[in-house]
Amino acid sequence: MRARKWMFAVLAVLLLAGCSKKQEVAPATLTGEAAKAGAKLAYEHSVGIELPKAQIASRIGAMREACESQRFGACNVLRIQQGEWRSSLVVRAAPGAVEPLVGMAGQGGKFVSRETHAEDLADAVNDNLRKQAQLDAYAKRLDELASRKDLAVADLIALSHEQAQVQQQRESFQGEAATQQRRLDTNLLELDFHDADAGSRGHRLGESFSGLLDRLIDGVGDALSALAYGLPFLLLLLPLALAWRWAWRRITRRAGRVSK
Repeated sequence: MRARKWMFAVLAVLLLAGCSKKQEVAPATLTGEAAKAGAKLAYEHSVGIELPKAQIASRIGAMREACESQRFGACNVLRIQQGEWRSSLVVRAAPGAVEPLVGMAGQGGKFVSRETHAEDLADAVNDNLRKQAQLDAYAKRLDELASRKDLAVADLIALSHEQAQVQQQRESFQGEAATQQRRLDTNLLELDFHDADAGSRGHRLGESFSGLLDRLIDGVGDALSALAYGLPFLLLLLPLALAWRWAWRRITRRAGRVSK
């Protein structure tokens, strides 16, 4: 039991020592790299294209073939979606392949939108490197401790478990670093294809609704104008109508008394 407590105490001290040593050395190295490399930008592009519906499927097929054959440079197809009125193709390509792919996608069509977004990964990359360096230092100390000949079996088991945990974390950070590097080396490109005929129909429908609304507004305006013109006459006719009603009632009453 004493050996196990001593073992965990040594592990904690080694971990703290590894972290503090890295904090003393790493900042200068990472700062130098950041100063030399500057911002690390990962680009994403989104392009909207109008094409006749009959051409969309064949255009996506041609784009897929161009990407998979690396016609314009490194390229991988990530997603293809085909719908009734909208279809899309998403690829990850080398920066030099983006413009040729966009130009090929828009041949004979109309570009309706384009957006480019860049995310700076410098902090994330440097943070990943720092964590990997800390784990490397800690793993080295665990290896040195595991090479001791005076360790009990229970301590060796605890060390092996800790080494496995460290290796798992290292693989996780290495996978994250690979993803970051892939985003830096290539651009994400999303091509959205819209049915040009559907767009024109929607435009005509929008114009029809707009015309209907304009006519409704004009009709309401004309009705209000007519009411405004007729209101003074109504105000004059109301007293005359009341006077006529009063006179008519008096005449009918007199006629009734005479007949009796």
